[in-house]
Amino acid sequence: MDHLDDKELETIALLLSGDRLHRFLALTGSTRAAIALHQQTLRLGGSLMSVTAVLEIALRNAVCDRLALYFQTENWLLKPPTVFAWRDEERGRIEMAIRAAQRAHYAKLDASQKRQLDEVAFRRGAPAGISHEHRSNARQKAIRVPAGQVIAQLTLYFWKRLFSPDYDHTLWKPALKRLFPGKEVTRAAVASNLESIYQTRNRIAHHEPVYGNRLDDALGAIDFIAAQLGTARSDGRTPLGKMLEKERSVLGDQAAALRGRIDALRSSGGTQTGLARSAALVNESA
Repeated sequence: MDHLDDKELETIALLLSGDRLHRFLALTGSTRAAIALHQQTLRLGGSLMSVTAVLEIALRNAVCDRLALYFQTENWLLKPPTVFAWRDEERGRIEMAIRAAQRAHYAKLDASQKRQLDEVAFRRGAPAGISHEHRSNARQKAIRVPAGQVIAQLTLYFWKRLFSPDYDHTLWKPALKRLFPGKEVTRAAVASNLESIYQTRNRIAHHEPVYGNRLDDALGAIDFIAAQLGTARSDGRTPLGKMLEKERSVLGDQAAALRGRIDALRSSGGTQTGLARSAALVNESA
């Protein structure tokens, strides 16, 4: 932050907000150093996001392929066999995803194409005086979106839920365990690591820092999923883990640098009170 003068630092501190910078100020003792540390955590967050994004995409596609094979239908999400039923929470998430896919499709239509939907939405003609909002909603609901577009709208929350105890007998044991072929890999272990990745991803999406215990847990979860999703080759690595090696190496270097910087700040904290506050702030990310 040496390229900013004191007046500029004051402006940046206001833009970032005192609430956001307080933990960094407690660690560093100066606004300049606090902003620098804040930026370092954001750079780390960017690297975390790029890796977790690949894991989410890989998991989603692997689950889709596996369940299509298990249920023997490509439409397993919207119309699963009668022997299987979604829990209320997942059913609600699917309905929300359908609506989101319909809105996304509708937004791409021109005015003429939107008017053509009235024939389906209002078979007896649109009611007199119908509002633009109600007309648009009815048109959107008339759109039949393919399962692939609905799947694209489902978040990591949905996919991690498929590894919860609720689906142990209906999905994990008969189908999803094959995605994690390691003999010692349990559903609970997969669920726990996916939860860590999910929580980390959400913090990054809201521009919250990830460090301390939370960072350690996230790195461990990333390594677990990358190493266990799919079949390892003769060199002991899965294709996914091998593909992510470069990104994971960069991420590891950034994490080590951040950890070293925080440790140095803690050790130079001076008083016992300062050290205690620094330790508490580091553990705040747990």
